[in-house]
Amino acid sequence: MFHKISYTLSLALYYGLAQYLPDSYTPLVGPLANRLRIFCCKHIFRSCGKISTVNRRANFGNGKGVEMGDYSGIGSHCHLPHDIKIGRYVMMGPELYIVIDNHRFDDPSIPMCLQGKSAATRRTIIEDDCWIGYRAIFTPGRHLSQGTIVGAGAVVTHDFPPYSIIGGNPAHLIRSRQESSQIR
Repeated sequence: MFHKISYTLSLALYYGLAQYLPDSYTPLVGPLANRLRIFCCKHIFRSCGKISTVNRRANFGNGKGVEMGDYSGIGSHCHLPHDIKIGRYVMMGPELYIVIDNHRFDDPSIPMCLQGKSAATRRTIIEDDCWIGYRAIFTPGRHLSQGTIVGAGAVVTHDFPPYSIIGGNPAHLIRSRQESSQIR
């Protein structure tokens, strides 16, 4: 019972006040606003490590299924699914948008808006040590492998191997981080 009350109050505090507070990097008040947002998330998410940042206007639905590892951060104006799994040391740039479902369009005789939505078949997973740039977009159910860098504005429509550097629309492999470390 206590957990349900704590969850409900934290969700109301987050969406009613905390998300609107100043940017986490604003001098003086930013760190306090960030701590309040993190406090709320610790009571909302299924599991929550030692988060570094939850910036302003981040949206994660009801957040009940969110799992977030240590030292990860959510950028400002990010839109995340309510059941995402985020590893450790993940950096999310501002305005990341991760889609949870799509409209159905199977029957051309029925307007698409009347066909409903397709259910998500896979949970979005972001493994450890990933860096996601400004305004990246993920289609439903993406699995971002360990050590991957996603360029700003990339549209991620499929999965890539670990330590990939990806970018573009649709996103494509630019190079592997493992190859570049062997050059040194």
